[in-house]
Amino acid sequence: MHPADAPPTEGLLGHPAPPVEPTVVVPLAPPVPETKGLLTPEPTPEPTPPPRAEPHPELAVDVHPRPGAERPARRRSVAEDTLTPEEWRAAGYTPPTGIPIPELTPGGPGEAPWPDRMRTLLRTPMSERPAFERTARELHPSAGTTRNVPRILDLTLRIGELLLASGEGAEDVEAAMLGIAHAYRLDRCEPQVTFTLIGISYQPSLVEPPVTADRVVRRRTSDYTRLNAVYELVADITAEKVTVNDAYRRLALIRRNRHPYPAWLLALTTGLLAGAATFLVGGRIDDKAWLVFASAFVAAVLGDRLASALARRRLPEFYQFVAAAMPAAASGIILSFNDWGLRGSVVITGGLFALLPGRALVAAVQDGLTGFYITAAARLLEVVYLVAGIVIGVMVILYLGVGFEAKLKPDESLAGISYPPVQMVAAMLLTLAFAMLLQTDRRTLALVTVNSGIGWASYGALVYNAGVNPIAATGVAAGLVGLFGQLMARYRNGSALPYVTAAIGPLMPGSALYLGMLAFAQGHSSTGLVSVFRAAAIAMALAVGVNLGGEIARLFLKLPVGAELPSLYPAVPRRAAKRTRGF
Repeated sequence: MHPADAPPTEGLLGHPAPPVEPTVVVPLAPPVPETKGLLTPEPTPEPTPPPRAEPHPELAVDVHPRPGAERPARRRSVAEDTLTPEEWRAAGYTPPTGIPIPELTPGGPGEAPWPDRMRTLLRTPMSERPAFERTARELHPSAGTTRNVPRILDLTLRIGELLLASGEGAEDVEAAMLGIAHAYRLDRCEPQVTFTLIGISYQPSLVEPPVTADRVVRRRTSDYTRLNAVYELVADITAEKVTVNDAYRRLALIRRNRHPYPAWLLALTTGLLAGAATFLVGGRIDDKAWLVFASAFVAAVLGDRLASALARRRLPEFYQFVAAAMPAAASGIILSFNDWGLRGSVVITGGLFALLPGRALVAAVQDGLTGFYITAAARLLEVVYLVAGIVIGVMVILYLGVGFEAKLKPDESLAGISYPPVQMVAAMLLTLAFAMLLQTDRRTLALVTVNSGIGWASYGALVYNAGVNPIAATGVAAGLVGLFGQLMARYRNGSALPYVTAAIGPLMPGSALYLGMLAFAQGHSSTGLVSVFRAAAIAMALAVGVNLGGEIARLFLKLPVGAELPSLYPAVPRRAAKRTRGF
C-alpha cells in the first residue's frame, strides 16, 4: 500500500483514540498548528470540512468517553461568561466578582462620622456602589472568621429597630444598617425602612439566591440616652473595632440599661414644663402668676398620671392624649369663674405645650424632605391622630365651660415679649424639662438648654424688633436650632435629635392651636379655621427649619469624597434623593 493511501494515524489530526483510562477535566485551548512532514505525510487536497467554532478560552470540557463512543462536553452557559463588564454596567448590574476600582487604597472606612459616609453610599445605585477597602486586620488571613450572614442581618435589624423606635429619620436608619452590613463584609446589601417594618436583603452574587430578613417595630420609646449609646455602637462597628459577638453583648447591655430618671421625677417634670409655659405665654410676673403656675403644674401632673393609668390598661395612645389634655382645660375653666383676674387661658395653653408631639412632627417632615414619602405620610398621620386626641380632650371641657359662661379671654395667651429676661428663663426651663422627659443624658442637658436660648432669642428679635412675620421667624429660629444642634452632635459624635427636639419646644404653636379650639367652641368657625391653619403653618416652618439647619451644618464639615477620605471610593458626590423623579 502506498504511504499516501494509508489511513491517518489516530490521535494526531484531531480524531481521539479510545484511551485506556478516563481523562481528567482539562481546559480547552486553541488547536496547536501542525508541523508538516514530521509526524504525518501531507494529506492529499480534498474538500475542506466546515471549520469548528473555537470554544471560549475559559470554558471547561468534562471528558469521560466510553470505548467506541464520544460523550459531548458539558459547558457552563452562565451569562457573565458572555458579557463584558461594560455590558453588565450598561444593563445596570455588577458581575459577581465586582468591578475593580484601582483608585481605592488600603485602610479603614475613614474618619468622617458614619452618617455622612453611609448617606453617600445609600444614595448611590447598587450597580455603582463599590465595597470598602478592608483594614490590615481584615486582610490578614488568620484574623478573618467565617461570616454568619443570618446573624449579621439579625444584628443589623435589631439596631435599626432601636433607632427607628427612638424617632430617627428613615434615611439615618438605613444608613446605619448599610454601615453595619458593610463593616461585616456584606457589601451587596439593600436596607428598606418604613414606619413599622424594616428589612434588609443581601445578595452574594447574581447566581446565588438573596437572603432577606424583616423586623416589625411595635413599640416606640423616647429614650435619647439609649439612642446615643446605639450611635456609639454603630460608630465602633463601622470603624471595624467590634466583632459580631461583642456587638451583641453591647446591644444587650443597652437594652437592659434603665432610664436615667425615675418615674416620679418625670411626673414632676411634666408639671414643671406646663408651669414654665405659663410664664412664656403670659409675658409677665405678678402676684397672680405664681397661682397660675401652680394650677398648671397640678393639672399637668394629674394629666400625666391619667395617661399612665390608661397606658397600663393597654389603651391606644390616642385615648391617653385625650385624658392628658382634660385636666389642664378643666383647671383653666375653673380659674376663669372668679373675679380675681386669674388667666385661665394661659393655663390651658401651658398644658398644650406639654402635649404637642414635636418629635414626631420633625421626623415626619425630615422623611418627606429626604424622599421617604411612605414613612413621612405615616408619621404625619400619627401626628394628626395625636393632635386630634388633644383637641378632643380640650374641646369637651371648653364646650362645657362655654355652656356655663366661662370668662375665657384669648388675648391672655398672646401677651408678647413683655419681659424678655423672664420669658428667656421660662423658655430655657421649658426646654430643660422637655429634655428630661425625653430621657436625655445628663451631660447633654446644658447644651440643649443653651441651644433653646439661641432659638428663642432669635425668634423674639425677629418678631418684636425687626417686625418679621411670626411664621417666617419661626422657620429662621428653627433653622438656627437645627444648625447648632447638628454641630453639637458632631462635637459629641452622637445623634442630633437630643440637641434639637427639646430645643424647639418653646417655638411650638400652642397658642395658635388653643385660639382655634376656643373659636370653634364659641361658634366662630371661620376664625377657628384661620387659627388652626396658622398653627399648621408654624409647625411646618418649624420642622423644615430644623431639617434645613442640619443640612447647612453638613456643608461646613468634611464630606467623604475624593482625597479627603481616601479609604472610600473616589470622587462620588453626595447625591440628592430622586426616588420618584423620571430624570
